[in-house]
Amino acid sequence: MGRKKQPDQEPSKVSLPPVLTEDALENEMISKAMLLAYQQLCDGTASSQVITHFLKLGSTKERVEREILENQKDLLKAKTEAINDAKVSEALYREAIDAFRTYSGQVDDDENL
Repeated sequence: MGRKKQPDQEPSKVSLPPVLTEDALENEMISKAMLLAYQQLCDGTASSQVITHFLKLGSTKERVEREILENQKDLLKAKTEAINDAKVSEALYREAIDAFRTYSGQVDDDENL
């Protein structure tokens, strides 16, 4: 069993700027929870759930899964960029074909109206 925290010891308090968005609030709460978990681990008062959580984060399996997620994220970014590049290329080809038609004397039916 872990040691009990002495009543005169308080976790270090960090003053954070006022919260403006839900994301900022969530990040602040995560930061405070991490600081509290750190303090509990240092004091030896951390629960078994807190200890297990951080042990799992440090496991090889977790690192591999995190790397896979990062690679999937990079792949999705690359696919998105490829789709956007294809749209730009298609527009450029269309403009080039229209320009060649104009130079060769061919006129679209839309332009005759």
